[in-house]
Amino acid sequence: MIKLGIINVEEFLRTVNACEGAVYMIHPDGRRTDIGRQYGIQDDLRRQHSDNKGYLKLMLDIPAPSDYMSIISYYAGDV
Repeated sequence: MIKLGIINVEEFLRTVNACEGAVYMIHPDGRRTDIGRQYGIQDDLRRQHSDNKGYLKLMLDIPAPSDYMSIISYYAGDV
């Protein structure tokens, strides 16, 4: 599980949608929701990002190692 602070939400979602496996968002109550190619959920994330003045905090569980590395690589460049 990783915690991320997302600045560039569009690039983050492109990276998530390119993942082969699930990318689970962990809710505060412990529920997990796969956000990969879930466009309704992604629209909500965009709204939250906008409401928070260009910042979105997420907790993710990424089971596939290659997908995990893709998201970490994205995040390392999102400065």
